[in-house]
Amino acid sequence: MTQAIRISQHGGPEQLQLADVAVGDPGPGEIRIRHHAVGLNYIDVYQRTGLYPMQLPQTLGMEGAGMVEVVGQGVTHLKVGDRAAYAANPPGSYSQARVMPAKNVCKLPDAISFETGAAMMLKGLTAQYLLKRTLPQAGLHAGDFVLFHAAAGGVGLIACQWAKALGLQLIATAGSDAKCALALEHGAAHAINYSTQDFAARVKEITAGKGVNVVYDSVGKDTWDKSLDCLAPFGLMASFGNASGPVPPFAPGMLVAKGSIYVTRQTLFTHIATREANQAMADDLFAVVASGAVKIRIDQRYPLADVQQAHRDLEARKTTGCSVLLPG
Repeated sequence: MTQAIRISQHGGPEQLQLADVAVGDPGPGEIRIRHHAVGLNYIDVYQRTGLYPMQLPQTLGMEGAGMVEVVGQGVTHLKVGDRAAYAANPPGSYSQARVMPAKNVCKLPDAISFETGAAMMLKGLTAQYLLKRTLPQAGLHAGDFVLFHAAAGGVGLIACQWAKALGLQLIATAGSDAKCALALEHGAAHAINYSTQDFAARVKEITAGKGVNVVYDSVGKDTWDKSLDCLAPFGLMASFGNASGPVPPFAPGMLVAKGSIYVTRQTLFTHIATREANQAMADDLFAVVASGAVKIRIDQRYPLADVQQAHRDLEARKTTGCSVLLPG
């Protein structure tokens, strides 16, 4: 038996309940991992509320790090005793231990702690596919402007640093002056407090009226319309989340008036669908973290039993950087 956080119906943080669950042995292609730390992500909120419906009851959590306890038949890239980390479907990381598919689990380099591994896999791999794989038609080059919303969050602070390392001029938005300062400290070229400033007007000022090559937007409904106005002709609107709610339907014809722009809706799990792609992206992430060019900032730590408060803090936008749950 192990302890895990389960939900039996969609709803608020009160639906997150600590429970004793049975953990068996892995089948073919699976491993059993004992978590030392678990990542907290906004997708967990979407799943809890039902914005992303799930079959219930369910253990939440898409990200974790720990030690491999048992390896199932056919698994060759991991062995018992390996330090490991992952971002993966199906959920289940809000637990002391779990059995899961091995294809998205990577060996964690000794130089990277369990807490850092748990905090960075989903968010770091997301930053990787955005900056390296979700690109406008002409690609991204040193000196190009990109706009990144919610830049003081876990994905955002990684993206600020990585964009700087790539020579990009990242324009960060955040909801307070303190969060804007944090983004600037982590490599953003400019920062806009969208609670007190018109971010579209500021983007035009910063770019001398030209607009940005890409907007990376995890906020959704509240930032969508003005984000389209920030794009240069043939620019890319890359949506990867709905923190303020889903984007309402829109007429494709509006993309013409905005400058023949492109729109895409991305998710990490398409990018890491194969073990080979997952490993290549993880190797890129491990390398940039090990080099020191990207530092993983963990600002909140919660015991697993305090997961309700962790979700409340996340939804209230009280958090900065990454948050981890500690199973104990």
